Amino acid sequence: MSWMKQTFNSSIGRKFAMALSALFLMFFLLQHFAINFTSVFSEQVFNDLSHFMGTNPLVQFALQPILIFGVVYHFVMGFVLEAKNRNARAVKYAKNNGAANSTWFSRNMIYSGMVILLFLAVHFYDFWIPEISTKYIQGDMSGLLANGEFRYYEEMVEKFHDPIRTGIYVLAFVFLALHLMHGFQSAFQSVGARHNKYTPAIQKLGKLYAIVIPAGFIFIALFHHLTGH
Repeated sequence: MSWMKQTFNSSIGRKFAMALSALFLMFFLLQHFAINFTSVFSEQVFNDLSHFMGTNPLVQFALQPILIFGVVYHFVMGFVLEAKNRNARAVKYAKNNGAANSTWFSRNMIYSGMVILLFLAVHFYDFWIPEISTKYIQGDMSGLLANGEFRYYEEMVEKFHDPIRTGIYVLAFVFLALHLMHGFQSAFQSVGARHNKYTPAIQKLGKLYAIVIPAGFIFIALFHHLTGH
């Protein structure tokens, strides 16, 4: 236990733990996108998947707390690492012009992270808090509307009627793409996945993920805003 505490208190340990939380969140993001994308072509499939995820005990009482912990940990550790990096950055850049070898966003991940954090607050307000209120305060676990249909699709589409809210979502996913552009390969590098043979493939996969997933979420938001169904 003392070895684990010492490891996670070290700079390398913190970066390793940060990378693990990033990989976990990227996996969740992929799963979240896959479910949401079904709303584009099948209301029933989206409703069925949403109802399963929203009522399955394993998801609700085991995976969901882990997800919330992962989100909180990732952002808290991000702020901690940024504070420590800023203390060391001035001297480091004076000796070695780091700005010449890295992008502005790779050196300032904290800013895109802060935008994403604000977006998560909006997203929780839009979806998670009403869901928790409906199920555990009102006691309605059925997920049904008055007409007997599942409510999930209708509730999501209703949110994207508002052009301001849709714009916020689009902007947030642009910042997510910028965050992932560096964060994806950085996470793999921090867990030791660094090799001349594999690193180029990881970099290409990271760029693909950083573009396709946020662009997919933007497409979903715009699709429901423009079609209204």
